[in-house]
Amino acid sequence: MTHARGEFDVQTKAEPMNQAEGSLLGRFALDKQFRGDLQAVGKGEMLTAGTAVGSAVYVAVEGVTGTLHGKRGSFALVHRGTRTRETQTLEISIVPDSGTEELTGIAGTLAIEIADGKHFYALEYTLA
Repeated sequence: MTHARGEFDVQTKAEPMNQAEGSLLGRFALDKQFRGDLQAVGKGEMLTAGTAVGSAVYVAVEGVTGTLHGKRGSFALVHRGTRTRETQTLEISIVPDSGTEELTGIAGTLAIEIADGKHFYALEYTLA
């Protein structure tokens, strides 16, 4: 496995969604700027559901385009996060066979950490 680390900024924009009044569902556009070992932009869509007691879930699909350790191309990420009052889980992985150009054959996982209001990523990946 190869490791890539850095920081990213993310902006979310609420998008219209067909839903019943009082629905707990949400939809957002994602716009990211990655810095560090991954110099790229990410564009995606996120769906959310939340409860009155603070539990929530989100799923997202994101396209990432730029350079990773100097190799140019793109790949897609799939996100799944769940939060309850006691626990929180987050799984982000590279969509199989989504790599292009010099990133063809990429596989791996991405972890996110938020500290002091800043977003950090740790990407573990292999290239076929």
